[in-house]
Amino acid sequence: MNTKELDNNYIANTYQRFDVVFDHGKGSVIFDESGKKYIDVGSGIAVNSFGIADEKWEEAVINQLKTLQHTSNLYYSQPQARLAELLCKKTGMKKVFFSNSGAEANECAIKAARKYSSDKYGGERNAIVTLRGSFHGRTITTLSATGQEVFHKDFGPFTQGFVFAEPNDIEDFKRIISENSCCAVMIELIQGEGGLNVLDKEYVAALSQLAKENDILLIVDEVQTGNGRTGKLYCYMNYNIDPDIVTTAKGLGGGLPIGATMFNEKTKGVLNAGSHGSTFGGNPVCAAGALSIIERIDDSLLEEVISKSNYIFGEFASAKGVKSISGIGLMVGIETEKNAKEVVIECLNRGVASLTAKNKVRLLPALNIPLMSLKRRLGL
Repeated sequence: MNTKELDNNYIANTYQRFDVVFDHGKGSVIFDESGKKYIDVGSGIAVNSFGIADEKWEEAVINQLKTLQHTSNLYYSQPQARLAELLCKKTGMKKVFFSNSGAEANECAIKAARKYSSDKYGGERNAIVTLRGSFHGRTITTLSATGQEVFHKDFGPFTQGFVFAEPNDIEDFKRIISENSCCAVMIELIQGEGGLNVLDKEYVAALSQLAKENDILLIVDEVQTGNGRTGKLYCYMNYNIDPDIVTTAKGLGGGLPIGATMFNEKTKGVLNAGSHGSTFGGNPVCAAGALSIIERIDDSLLEEVISKSNYIFGEFASAKGVKSISGIGLMVGIETEKNAKEVVIECLNRGVASLTAKNKVRLLPALNIPLMSLKRRLGL
């Protein structure tokens, strides 16, 4: 049997795959089994931060594989400790918990927020506000936190204690925190899976201030927006706010599974011995790969991200067939006159591997994608 037949026979039918089997690649170029060449502007849904088969990432991962591929979190390991130090120094956060995915990073944030409030105010102050249109993961609890009704069926009962506010409506947020005993608010500054919806800076500033005044923890979900994607190391840095907890994954590992939950001064001591854990979280190989990624996201690279973003927005803002364009940095949503999925299929036929987000074509290229690749091949 060929790859497609094996997949259809033996893998759970949870994905509507595009009709292509990718085989190998380099940088932002990827090839299918027949040898056809594509420009990759999806980077594994914002995962391959420096593209495919990045040499520095490969070197870091292989060197770690040769020394120690795994040790449990009952012991210290150097790559994990060094990665935590670098994340804290680059963000100003104080402590990090490592997991395997964005959903797990968000689960950790939810647990920490409820424990913070329980320790300080008692167990009844436990509601968490999230926004309509949000997406926070596929576990039962992170689905419960997700502000989209389409996800709230089939798998009930769902975890209680989440209330949903309208994005960019500060009065609705005020109403919700007045009617509920809230311990935290969790937001995506750009709702990726919700359709590349960007939160207004004025709204975020007001929400942050209200949260601070009411000792409601501000959690920023940077699973997709983080790690240089928006022209800053983390998207919240575009908003001049100080979150209490930041979660991230995807581009952090450069292709290996790792998630991180970062805590500020207020929240750094909430989780104590035995209150949370992970067998594979911060695995030495994954941490070594992530360290290679974070070390190279510097001011020069971030300036390139902004430059490429300006080019994309400039080219598509008035392009034929484009209704609107949204996003920040290299996290771009293009609303097209034609059906977005049909556009993505046609792009694939023409050698461009892109994505969708609701009714939009979604572009999440590698941070270091050559601008010439965009100029030559990116078109709708």
